[in-house]
Amino acid sequence: MSLSRADLVAIDKRRVWHPYTEMGSYIAETDPLVIARAEGARLYDVDGRSYLDANSSWWVASLGHNHPRLVAALARQAEEMCHCALAGITHPEAALLADELCRIAPDGLERVFFSDNGSTAVEVAVKMALQFAEQNGAPRRRRFVALEGAFHGETLGAASLGGVEVFRRPFAGILFDCVHVRSPADDDAYGLALDDLGRVLAGASDETAAVVLEPRVQGAAGMRVYSADFLRHARTLCDRHEVPLVFDEVFSGYGRTGPMWACESAGVSPDILCLAKGFSGGMLPMAATITTEHVFRGFMGNKTRALYYGHTYCGNPLGAAVAREVLRIYEDERILELAEAKSRAIADAFISIGGLPRVARPRALGMIGAVDLEAPDGAGYLADAGWRVYEAARRRGVYLRPLGNVVYVAPPLNIPDHELAELLGKVREAIEEVILE
Repeated sequence: MSLSRADLVAIDKRRVWHPYTEMGSYIAETDPLVIARAEGARLYDVDGRSYLDANSSWWVASLGHNHPRLVAALARQAEEMCHCALAGITHPEAALLADELCRIAPDGLERVFFSDNGSTAVEVAVKMALQFAEQNGAPRRRRFVALEGAFHGETLGAASLGGVEVFRRPFAGILFDCVHVRSPADDDAYGLALDDLGRVLAGASDETAAVVLEPRVQGAAGMRVYSADFLRHARTLCDRHEVPLVFDEVFSGYGRTGPMWACESAGVSPDILCLAKGFSGGMLPMAATITTEHVFRGFMGNKTRALYYGHTYCGNPLGAAVAREVLRIYEDERILELAEAKSRAIADAFISIGGLPRVARPRALGMIGAVDLEAPDGAGYLADAGWRVYEAARRRGVYLRPLGNVVYVAPPLNIPDHELAELLGKVREAIEEVILE
């Protein structure tokens, strides 16, 4: 017997603890979407109504939902093997995926450590940097450097790097030492950001395990975009002080900002790169941390130097098979090339939206567009302005997830042009409805 929508919502509110959700108001007030299936750029609720997915379901569905080639790849692999541990043994999909990743990775990245989500990919990078320093002549290097407003994940190590205060505050007493320098995305602060980073590294390079950056765009901080030139300066400074540079491309990678990797726009490579999200096209939890041969060799010599870290589903055959098919689709369907025109449409739409009253700082980079809403409750992640736009967009058949007073889109890279036009038009309508209230 099938359950009604009301039944499903009642069970959900009785049993499910939702992420990033104040559960008291959710249980008392929220009438949630109940999604039954998804295809392409659309989500379909249990009543059959469709919603354009404006944020690729938390940025993972880079190729849309249920791409038929990914579904087929998953089914083929499931018939052969669903899981195999990767500790001291291997399987074809993990080995071949690692090789294919290294062939397209930024220059110098040669070794792949698999994991299962973006936070863990960053956690791996943190542990690599700390252990590398400890056993390669720099044991005082225990501190990290990141940007104000940084977001690198939810595990305690990744959260320590974060600069979004509302996410850090509950755990402040147990997070490790991280210096947060000014963000180059802040208005009129680019030069100050460069000075901050240079000063911190000059004064404490012998205590710094790594600099960790979200290249070109700070996603959870509010889609804050900054110049590629900052990455070049960061690379130069890290080289000068012999400090590893980590790029968190969990969100920005796989074409989200235009090129395959956001750091390509700066012409620089990190010592460690973290990826997830679009890595498996939104099909399965899958992530990787890619590093240089130099870092990899720092863990060899005897058993005490090994990286004793890993998760049960590292390099899972299902995820690896799907991730390999993602790479083939990017090539066969010319995903990055065809996304260029779509990115121009997003930029044009958000420049136009930026001309509306009570709307500020229109910005776009690749398949990302964002604006800030002026609102009585101010800016920041807990502001309500964006959620009023969320409701207005939902009534129009668009699923948005704002970042406080920031309204943004990050749709699938292959969203059909007519659906992108519909999405951008309805987002504008929703914003207009809210600012004219």
